[in-house]
Amino acid sequence: MDFNQLFHQPSVRPYLMSARFGLEKESQRVDLKGNLAKTNHPATLGSRDFHPNIQTDFAETQVELITPVRASIPEVLRQLAMLHDVIYRSMPKEEMLWPLSMPPALPESEDEIIIAKLTDQEVAYREYLAKVYGKRKQMVSGIHVNFEFAEELFRALFAEQDEWTDFEEFKTATYLHVAQQYLHYRYIYTYFYGAAPYALDNYFTEDAPTQPVRSLRNSNYGYKNKEELKVSYRSFACYRQSLADLVAQGKLIAEKEFYSAVRLRHNRQVPDSASIQYIELRNVDLNPFEENGINAEQLTFLQAFLLFLCTKEKVEAVEDYIRMGEITNHTVAIEHPFAVSSLQNELQSFMTAFKAFISDYQLPIDPEYVANWESMVAHPELTLAGRLLTALNGRNQADWAVEAGLAYHKKAWAHPYQLAGYRGMELSTQILMFDAIQKGVQVEVLDEQDQFIQLTYQGKTEYVKKANMTSKDCYVVPLMMENKVVTKKILAKAGFNVPSGAEYHDFDLALADYEKYRQQAIVVKPKSTNYGLGITIFKEAFSQDDYKEALLFAFKEDQDVLVERFIEGTEYRFFVINQEVQGIMLRVPANVIGDGIHTIRELVEQKNTDPLRGRHHRYPLEKIRLGEIEALNLKEQGYQFDDILAKGQKVYLRENSNISTGGDSIDMTDAIGEDYKTIAVQAAKALGAEICGMDLIIPDYQQAASSPDAYAIIEANFNPAMHMHAYPYQGKGRRLTLSVLQLLFPDLTV
Repeated sequence: MDFNQLFHQPSVRPYLMSARFGLEKESQRVDLKGNLAKTNHPATLGSRDFHPNIQTDFAETQVELITPVRASIPEVLRQLAMLHDVIYRSMPKEEMLWPLSMPPALPESEDEIIIAKLTDQEVAYREYLAKVYGKRKQMVSGIHVNFEFAEELFRALFAEQDEWTDFEEFKTATYLHVAQQYLHYRYIYTYFYGAAPYALDNYFTEDAPTQPVRSLRNSNYGYKNKEELKVSYRSFACYRQSLADLVAQGKLIAEKEFYSAVRLRHNRQVPDSASIQYIELRNVDLNPFEENGINAEQLTFLQAFLLFLCTKEKVEAVEDYIRMGEITNHTVAIEHPFAVSSLQNELQSFMTAFKAFISDYQLPIDPEYVANWESMVAHPELTLAGRLLTALNGRNQADWAVEAGLAYHKKAWAHPYQLAGYRGMELSTQILMFDAIQKGVQVEVLDEQDQFIQLTYQGKTEYVKKANMTSKDCYVVPLMMENKVVTKKILAKAGFNVPSGAEYHDFDLALADYEKYRQQAIVVKPKSTNYGLGITIFKEAFSQDDYKEALLFAFKEDQDVLVERFIEGTEYRFFVINQEVQGIMLRVPANVIGDGIHTIRELVEQKNTDPLRGRHHRYPLEKIRLGEIEALNLKEQGYQFDDILAKGQKVYLRENSNISTGGDSIDMTDAIGEDYKTIAVQAAKALGAEICGMDLIIPDYQQAASSPDAYAIIEANFNPAMHMHAYPYQGKGRRLTLSVLQLLFPDLTV
C-alpha cells in the first residue's frame, strides 16, 4: 500500500491526527527524603486486585496509574493528572512519587525490596521474575503508551485502497507494519526523550557505564529479556505463535513476561481475536520536568511519528531489520547526553523528511513542537537527557530528584479539595469523582458543563448530576423541593413547623403589600431560590424603598417571589442521605471582625485571602462579595464599606447564611441531638427524598425538639452542596460523597 497516496485523499485527510490513547505510568513511592517507602500500598484505595486505575507493579512501593482510553491527547493527560491527585492524597502526606525512571537508592540486600502483596498467583509470578532477572531491574519505572488509530481513519483508508478486502486484516497489516518500523526507528524517540542518565546506589551489581547516558532504561543495561528469547513480528499469527511456543517451552512463564518496546494488542474481550486492535509502546522514560511524567509534546511526537512510519516501505527481512533497530537504539541510549550522536546524519535526514511530512499533510501540530524537535537534532543538550544533565549541574541526581519531587508534592497538596484536570467543575462533583476513583469506581464525565458523570462499579452503572442528583430520587422529588410553596404545603400537612407567608407573581402586587409587612420581620426570596441568590432579610421595620429593592433582587432570580415571616433563631443545614443525617452545618452569614485599623472593605479583602475561599463553587468557601445586597444590609446596620470597625466588633454583610454568598461553615453534627435529626429525616421522608438538605431554624438546639416553637423548617434543597461539609471553616470534615457512593453501590467498601 502507498500510504503517501492514501493520506492525500480528501476523505482521509480530516482524520489523519485522530487517535485514541491510554497511559500506564509506573512510579516508586518514596519518603520526602527520597528513600523507598516502608509503608504498604495505601489501604484507602480499596482492593488493588481489581482497581481499574491504581495498582501496584512489581514492588509494594511501585504504583501503577492506568488511565481510561481517551480520544485526544489533552483528555488522556487530564486523566493522568486526575489519577496523580488521587494517588498523592491517598498516600501518607510524608510520601511522594519519585520523578525519575531509574529508582532511588536501593537496599544493599535484595531481600529488603518487597514484592507487591497481591494474590498468591501474582506474587508467585513476581517471585519468578525476581529469580530470573533480579529484583533491582524490576524497580525501573516508565510509561506505556497504548495507541490506536481512530476507527474513522481506518475506515477512510480502507475505502480508498484496493489491496485488502477484509477490514480487520487491513488494520492488522497496518499496525504490524508500524510496529516493525517503530522497532527499527525507536532510537529517534530515545534520542529526543530518553531521560535516565544515571543509576543510583545498588542498582548495578555488574560493571556500570562510567559516564552519564541518554537512557539506561532503554539500553541493554535496562530491564530486558534474555537474548535467546526471540519473538517474530513477521505477522500477527507468527507473533502470537512464537509467544505461545516460548510459554509452552518454559522460556517465558507468561506472555506478559515479554518486554519488547512494542507489544501487539488484540481485543481483550475476544481472546481468540486474530486482529490487532492497538499497539503498546513501552520505551517511554518518565519526564522528570513534568509533574505527571509526560507531556503533550511527547505524545504529539509519538502520534505523528507513528503516522509517518506508515509511509515507510515494507521490509522483507523483518528479523534483521528489527535487530538492527535494537543495536542502533542501544548505541544512542548509551551516548553522552551532550554528545553529537553517531547517528547524527540519520537523525538529520529523519527530521528533514518528518518536517516535510508534517507540512505536506498540514498536520495540526504546534509549530513550537516542530521547532523544538529540529533544535534537539542540532543541539543534543536540548534533548530531555541533555536538559536533565544541565539541570543537575554537577549535583547528585538524588538531591535533584528529591527537590523536583517535593515541588510536585507541594503542588498536589496545595488545593487538596480540588481534582486536577477537572478544577473547572463544581467542587462537590470534584470530591465525588475523587472518592469514586479512590475506591475503584470507574468515572466518566458525560457533560462537564452540566456536571453530569457516569459511575460504574462491578458491572453496575449509575448516573449522577451535580454530585448528588441520582436515580434514587424520582423525578418529581427535586421538582417539589425546587418549588418552595409546594415544599411548605407538603411539610405543613405532614405536621412540621414551617413559616407562614405569601407568594407573588407580580412585582406591583408584592410592592402594594408593603404596609402589610413593614412592621414585621420578613424574608424576601425567589420561589425557586438556590445558592442563597436573591434573598433579603428584614429583622425590624424597613422603608418602602428598601422593600422595593429587595423585591427587585428576588424577581431578578425568579418570576415568582415569596415573602415569609422571619423566624428568629439559628439556621442549620441537616444533610440527609438514605434516611440518616450524615452532617449538620451551622452556616454563619458573611461577616468580618474589626481591628480598629482597617475598613470593612479591607477586612473583606483580608478574609478572602483564605486558601479555602474562591469563586463559583470550586472552593470549600466562597469569597465574600461587596455588592448591592451587602451594601443594603450594611446600610440597615448604619455602615458603609469604607467605615472602620472597632476592634472585636463583628458585622454581618448578609442576612442569609449560605456558604455560596460568603458565609462560614461550622460542623455541628455531634453537638445537635437525635430528636432534631429525626425531624430532618422524617421531613425528607415526607418529601420522598433520599438525598436532600433540610434547613431548620432552631433558637436553642439544647432545648428539646418537642418544645413549642423549638424549630421551623424553612427550606428543603434537592441539590445541597457537599463540599462545605467535607472542608468546613471550623470543625470536623464529613465526607458525605462516600455516603452517596455507598447509597448507589451498597457493596462498595468505604
